[in-house]
Amino acid sequence: MDCLDQIKWDDKGLVPVIAQERDSGDVVMFAWMNREALAQTIARGEAVYWSRSRNRLWHKGEESGHVQKVHELRLDCDNDVLLLRITQQGHEPGIACHTGRHSCFYQRLDEGRWMAVEPVLKDPATMYSK
Repeated sequence: MDCLDQIKWDDKGLVPVIAQERDSGDVVMFAWMNREALAQTIARGEAVYWSRSRNRLWHKGEESGHVQKVHELRLDCDNDVLLLRITQQGHEPGIACHTGRHSCFYQRLDEGRWMAVEPVLKDPATMYSK
């Protein structure tokens, strides 16, 4: 795909990706993609990332059921960061984080300490089969 050649991949062949909820504007996740993950994301219309911890492709929601439907892909001015405008889907819509929260960005710095400021919507132990 010609569009993949325009991206400035890092030395590991990755590009950072921000997942933003289309309707609310909330940033719900940060992840990485390689060429194959981006190609699959484009083909499926659902987010596929490169998991650095698993060292493999990761179709968001493959275990939890919390799939990200991709409405729009955007590339920043330096061609080195992607923005996905998504709808978080699943058994409990609106859960993007493996902690069972709406967003991975649920901690806020408050008087020098990181405090959880978003509730757990579902116990993560019940979301994953592994």
